[in-house]
Amino acid sequence: MQMRNVRLGFIACVAAAACGTGDAALAAPPPISVPLSSEQSAGMPASDLDSFLSQLKRSNFLLGDMFGLRTFLSRYGISFAVQETSEVLGNASGGIRRTAEYDGLTQAILQLDTKRAFGWYGGLFNVSALNIHGKNFSADDLGTLQTASGIEADRATRLWEIWYQQKFLLEDRLDVKIGQLSADQEFIVSTNAAYFVNTMFGWPALPSYDLPGGGPAYPLSAPAVRVRLRPIDSVNILVGLFSGSPVTSEAGDPQRQNASGSSFPLHQGRLLFTELQYAYPSLGSMVYPGASAPLARTFKIGAWFDSEPFADQRYDTNGLSLASPASNATPANHHGDWSLYAVADQMLWRNADDPNNTLNAFGRVMDAPQADRNLISVSMNAGLVYHEPFRYRSDDTLGVGMGNARLSSAVAGYDSDASRFAAAANPGSYNPVQSAETYVEVTYQYQVRPWCQLQPDLQYVFNPGGGIIDPASPARRIQNELVFGLRINVLL
Repeated sequence: MQMRNVRLGFIACVAAAACGTGDAALAAPPPISVPLSSEQSAGMPASDLDSFLSQLKRSNFLLGDMFGLRTFLSRYGISFAVQETSEVLGNASGGIRRTAEYDGLTQAILQLDTKRAFGWYGGLFNVSALNIHGKNFSADDLGTLQTASGIEADRATRLWEIWYQQKFLLEDRLDVKIGQLSADQEFIVSTNAAYFVNTMFGWPALPSYDLPGGGPAYPLSAPAVRVRLRPIDSVNILVGLFSGSPVTSEAGDPQRQNASGSSFPLHQGRLLFTELQYAYPSLGSMVYPGASAPLARTFKIGAWFDSEPFADQRYDTNGLSLASPASNATPANHHGDWSLYAVADQMLWRNADDPNNTLNAFGRVMDAPQADRNLISVSMNAGLVYHEPFRYRSDDTLGVGMGNARLSSAVAGYDSDASRFAAAANPGSYNPVQSAETYVEVTYQYQVRPWCQLQPDLQYVFNPGGGIIDPASPARRIQNELVFGLRINVLL
């Protein structure tokens, strides 16, 4: 089962900015002083109408102030945003079949700042929902481990996250978040990797396949408590305790097990995340002018442990290979699983005359040492991100990146067993042993308006699925794939 990830940092920042709260990265849109209905705008003097349209063009939102609604809600500490992501992805070579498919995601987020609402400092309430539509391109047409798009998932309208966050201590050095959380919003995150389309630049391949239900990540979430401590300005310590699985049953597709997102499993095991983050320049450090400013960097090391039972990838409860005709087909069980990871984001270069013109690198690696219970033993991503690749296009971004997922030795052992038994029963049959899958992606984000972004994308996949049989041609593996696509993001 393949889990997908989506990055909601952009829409969350916009929502926070509209409310005037938190760690917003974007400025709130200019307010429209007089709420207007469509009938009123049609009858306005030309000068007033031009002014209104001009403000709408400058807004971070397609619908601007929603005729005064956003300003009205902001008075009570409420922000609201909707983002539509639509894309078409196609397969020009290799894969299960050559075709193009549409898929889309509508995200809605509402936040309440308790200080603005009723004078309670440091509180933030958040609820978000998803509408997933279109086809599941990677599963239907590619057969890849590392899915081509971060928004691919089963069709559904579902609750995603609902939580409350409270800040404590002087300078807000401690904050606690509790509720239904998606771990991919804070843990194992690379800021620069978020510009890419492929799923695994967000929530990596290793937890997607090794954790029960794919882990608490898009489009699923799980009951959790997250604590963040900032002992000094440059260091954050992040700890999250989640339900061991985002679903109550491991049978079948987890997304269908919790189709509405309203299941809150608490009787499962426990999933513990710990992450140490170092950032330079640190929060609160002095601002350096021009080329003398230090090159920003962020380093993270972390680990997770899940106390759920995990099925053996190769042997049954009698110690026989699961591929053997004599097997009872019941995998041996193991208690718990764990993984280590490291993430780095590093600015490599900044234009002395234009601070928006920068070149950045990122890398992320994860390892799960207990091969007997894991599908993926190692996954990694790396790449370069170039901001403002063309003069006067300060909001555009060019990215080149790659990802690799290596299947565990237990999976390779099972494949070898299956090949041996199949050859004994049917000499000459073709049964490949899975190894690793690698992809390369080139992407360009073109900012059409503050609320609209076009993103052409190109990916090439080597050894799809780690080397699985082509269902259309059982005598060979699925051939390498050239994937092309176009994504559009619209912030309503």
